[in-house]
Amino acid sequence: MKRGRRLRELHVVIERDSAGYFVGSVPALKGCHTQARSLDELMIRVREAVDLCLEAEGDKLEPLDFVGVQKITVG
Repeated sequence: MKRGRRLRELHVVIERDSAGYFVGSVPALKGCHTQARSLDELMIRVREAVDLCLEAEGDKLEPLDFVGVQKITVG
């Protein structure tokens, strides 16, 4: 984390794609997502992506309150 920034908690949504990669997205930061073969590597890459997004967006965060995840079936 860069010096001078306050600590923040961000939610990371993690899915696995058809090729077996883990894909992580941070809903509070538009366009903030990455992928990796393992969860450990994914979390390293997510932190890097968050740093880059915060740097590009000037520390602007979308005010979101995580509620949960729902799964639906469509026909």
